Amino acid sequence: MGKPEPNFHYRLMALGYKFRDFFLPRMNVLKEAEIEPGFHALDYGCGPGSYIAPLARLVGESGKIYALDIHPLAIQMVQDIAERKGLKNIETIHSDCATELENGVIDVVLLYDTYHDLADPDGVLEELHRVLKPDSMLSFSDHHMKKEEILSQITKNNLFALSREGKKTYSFSKV
Repeated sequence: MGKPEPNFHYRLMALGYKFRDFFLPRMNVLKEAEIEPGFHALDYGCGPGSYIAPLARLVGESGKIYALDIHPLAIQMVQDIAERKGLKNIETIHSDCATELENGVIDVVLLYDTYHDLADPDGVLEELHRVLKPDSMLSFSDHHMKKEEILSQITKNNLFALSREGKKTYSFSKV
């Protein structure tokens, strides 16, 4: 991810997301990822945590959520959501690329509206490939990119192949 925004701009962006999430609930996006109870999910570039609560409902108490972001304020906001909602299965990761997770422990990665801003997109895709289990899924969306660009960027290194195209996301399987 690029350099973190100043806190004022970040808080303003987070406020805008609250309005977006009210009118366009994040659960509608997550449904396309076909997340099941017990899944271990990585929200890569989690931002202020828009997906955390609905994702927690999907993975259930037996699942686990890792929320990664480069911005310390994002990490704090996710921790606040987890505390306020009593979510015990959320772990935050402050990083700009490396997850420090073991190989093959993640069932689904959410890479939403982050790819266009990554400093090392190929390095991030390699890291996501490493932590994903076999037969797992990369759920991708980036409204800053056109379909052709998304498909070429995510599949160019033969780490991922397009599995299905939803209304709001693209699902890529690990190759």
